[in-house]
Amino acid sequence: MSIKTILVSQPKPEGDKSPYFDLAEKYKLKIDFRPFIHVEGVGAQEFRQQRVNLADFTAVILTSKTAVDHYFRIAEETRFTVPDSMKYFCISEAVAYYLQKYVTYRKRKIFFGKQTINDLIDLFKKHKEEKYLLPCSDILRERIPDTLDEQGVKYTRAVLYRTVASDLSDLDDVKYDMLVFFSPSGIESLFKNFPDFKQNETRIAAFGPTTASAVLKHNLRLDVHAPQPESPSMTMAIEKYVEAAKKKKK
Repeated sequence: MSIKTILVSQPKPEGDKSPYFDLAEKYKLKIDFRPFIHVEGVGAQEFRQQRVNLADFTAVILTSKTAVDHYFRIAEETRFTVPDSMKYFCISEAVAYYLQKYVTYRKRKIFFGKQTINDLIDLFKKHKEEKYLLPCSDILRERIPDTLDEQGVKYTRAVLYRTVASDLSDLDDVKYDMLVFFSPSGIESLFKNFPDFKQNETRIAAFGPTTASAVLKHNLRLDVHAPQPESPSMTMAIEKYVEAAKKKKK
């Protein structure tokens, strides 16, 4: 069966340029965007129950822009004034620049990697004596704490926000030829909203190994999997599938 309609379980890209828009135009597809999950901040009272004192830390490890927002939110809610001496170790340059929303950008206190926690290992070795706070969600890729443990980094995890399923009840009667997922949480949200979901002819695309595993764990058929050597992005993987479906139809 050919692909005509696709639902991407993420927010619609901002601006007019996106590989998804190009894909839709090239193949005359209807591509809709709808986040299957969203983030909710942990309140000050629940944060205090974790017995984490923000004043005990000299550095913060920031793995996302969301982590940045919630670190400064909880600091404000608990009336903690973040000192100018605080050091920030960011997983990417984009996260480091996002910090400018809250602090004056100074190279001596803001460090960043390329995209993964491994990029920060040499920096952690140079700053052994720091006491690190790791603001995170209730769902954290184990690779991050595992790497910190292996390197002997003195850190404390603080759950400042949660990933929860969005209400998708208005989609109940909407059928798509393909559903696109980017996290196991998205799959969980699908079944939380639609416990009786049957895949039938619906194609399912998954990005990343953990998302693909979640698809199979729920006894669903995995039709599109990215990244792959020949299709490193999700849009490239979808295009490859759409092209193959067109050829079969002929």
